[in-house]
Amino acid sequence: MTPAELSRTVLRSVRGAVEERELSVPVPARIVVQPPPRPGCGDYASNVALQLAKPAGRPAREVAEILRKRLAGTPGIDRVEIAGPGFLNFTLGDGALVALVRDVLAQGPAYGDRSAGNGPVADLVSADPAPVGGVSTNRVSTGRVSAGRFGPGARAAVVGEVLERIGAAAGWTGRADGHPALVPVPEDLATLTARLGTDEARWILLRPAAHDPVRVPERPVQRESNPRFRVQYAHARTRALVRNAADLGFLSEPGGVGAPAADGSGAEFRPAPASAHALHTLLAGHPSVVEAAARLRAPDRLVRHLEATADAFFRWHDDCPPLPVGEQKPLAVHRARLALAEATGTVLANGLRLLGISAPEHL
Repeated sequence: MTPAELSRTVLRSVRGAVEERELSVPVPARIVVQPPPRPGCGDYASNVALQLAKPAGRPAREVAEILRKRLAGTPGIDRVEIAGPGFLNFTLGDGALVALVRDVLAQGPAYGDRSAGNGPVADLVSADPAPVGGVSTNRVSTGRVSAGRFGPGARAAVVGEVLERIGAAAGWTGRADGHPALVPVPEDLATLTARLGTDEARWILLRPAAHDPVRVPERPVQRESNPRFRVQYAHARTRALVRNAADLGFLSEPGGVGAPAADGSGAEFRPAPASAHALHTLLAGHPSVVEAAARLRAPDRLVRHLEATADAFFRWHDDCPPLPVGEQKPLAVHRARLALAEATGTVLANGLRLLGISAPEHL
């Protein structure tokens, strides 16, 4: 279940409560669900009950309880809990993770990229076409943001090109929420690329928010302390796992990624650990991050999402090794873990492609 699917599910519960007169409120056009601010509070959270409390004339926790009862037992949702003044916290079931992995692998390069699936071309247009901070958002005949109309400088050139690609990938047809008034970089793009290499130069130009300065290193560092290297290494690791599994004679198959039960409980597998759910949340959120990067004209959002995904992958990989250890034979759980690793590699590759950065198979 993706954030968009969960949002629609919660919206249906509100609509049902209104139709059956449990609540007397205007039905909102959309409901925002997002990862909770703290670990241990489920996979997603929503403040919809707090938003509806005033028009309903009822305490937020009472509104939350009405919605919780309607959402309990929904396929894909394992638990719905009420936190604080009335937040709804959702924990997705293992089935939601399996469905997501299957969806990512089926879509491949099109996951999070509507242009890859022949989706509509983005139309990123500002209400004010005048240049702001050296950036112009005039519409061009293709309907995409024109990279060529960005002001001079290495950073503006790269950001303009990437925003065009991200906008098309998002299939975004709304209006841009702002203009990136970019802090300039003293070196030109050719000099940066010659000194740092294409991937590192693009990463350091795209990673900071528009108003933040760019920190240019003396030379690229090929170790995990470098976020760009860490993301590329995570992708390369997922591809190595697929190759190594093939050498062992098995392929990926979405399924339960928890550890085999050895406690006499009778269960085949224990539930997926928290690290798997954290990785699931990031993979599921990839399309919405691409859309937000287009709408807010902020490619740094995609950069940081890729960093978070790579870090979550390594944490999960340490908890749940996808390959058999020692003389152990491949089990169903290994095929399932391999599928999650493969889906992670797909998301990382898709994000890197939008940024114009390579996704190496070997590193």
